Amino acid sequence: MRHFLAVDQLTRSDLEGLLALAKQLKTEYKNGGNAPILQGKYLALVFMKPSLRTRVSFDVGMRHLGGEALYLSPQEVGLGNRESAADVARVISGYTDGITARVFEHAHIEELAEHASVPVINGLSDYSHPCQALTDVFTLYERRPQLEGLTLAYTGDGNNMAVSLLYACALLGIHFRIATPPGYELPEASLARGRELGRASGSDVFTTHIAAEAVAAADIIYTDVWTSMGQEEETTTRLEVFPPYQINAELVSKAKPDVLIMHCLPAHRGEEITDEVADGPNSIIFPQAENRLHAQKALLVQLLAPEH
Repeated sequence: MRHFLAVDQLTRSDLEGLLALAKQLKTEYKNGGNAPILQGKYLALVFMKPSLRTRVSFDVGMRHLGGEALYLSPQEVGLGNRESAADVARVISGYTDGITARVFEHAHIEELAEHASVPVINGLSDYSHPCQALTDVFTLYERRPQLEGLTLAYTGDGNNMAVSLLYACALLGIHFRIATPPGYELPEASLARGRELGRASGSDVFTTHIAAEAVAAADIIYTDVWTSMGQEEETTTRLEVFPPYQINAELVSKAKPDVLIMHCLPAHRGEEITDEVADGPNSIIFPQAENRLHAQKALLVQLLAPEH
C-alpha cells in the first residue's frame, strides 16, 4: 500500500491484513498501551469539512503510536482555492510523514496522492469514506469472525458511505443489499465495480427501493444521515422522500433476531434512526465509533512504518 484512497484499490489480502493488524493493535492498547513505533513521525490533517471522529481518532491514534498530528483548517489551506492540491501536497510532504485529507471533491484526494512524496489517506470525500468502511468491517470482524456469507442491508442514500461499504463487503464475501428512494441510488459505475469485486469473493449485490426487502433476514442493518455535508439545500426535499427508509423497531423486526445495528455517525435521531434502535440491545454504534481509533492505527502503521 502506497496510499489509502478508496477501498476498491485494496486486494482482499490487503483488507484482511489490516483487520488482523487492527485487532493486534487494539489488544495491545487494551493490555497497557501501544509500542511507540511511530516515534518521530508527523501526520498532517488537512480538513476542508467539519469532523469529530476522524480528527480525534487520527490525532489520538498517532499519539498512541508515539507520533504527532497537526490539524490544518479549511481557512489555513483553502485546498483547490487558495492553493492547488498539487502544491499543498508538495509543501506538506517536505514537513510531514503522511497526510490525512477530508475534502469535498474526490479529485483533490487523487491530486494530493499524485503529487505527494508521503502516503495520503482519504479521511472522507464526496465519493468515498474508506476509513469508516474499514472500521465497520473491523467492528463486524470482532463480533462475527466468519465474515464471508453474512448479509449487510443498507437503507437510505446511495452516498459515499454506501459506496465504500459496498466495496468492503464485496472484497470480503459479505452479501450487500441496499434500499434507496428512486433517484438516490448508488452510482452505476460503483455498482458495477462492487459486482466485479463480488464475483471473486461470492458476494451478492442486491438493490431495491423497498427497505423491508433489503433487511429481510439480514445479519446487519446499516444507515447514514439522509443529508450529507454540502447537500444542505436539499434538506427539505430529502426529509419528505426518505422516511420510509428509517431504521425503526418495525423494520428491524424483519431482520434476524440477533441483527447488528450500525451507523457511521453523526446521527439525526428521529430521522434515519430512532432512539429505540440506536440505543437498543442490537446496536453497536458506539463500539463502531471507538473502533475508528484502532482501525486507523492499523492504517498508520501500514503506511508510515511498513517495516513493522
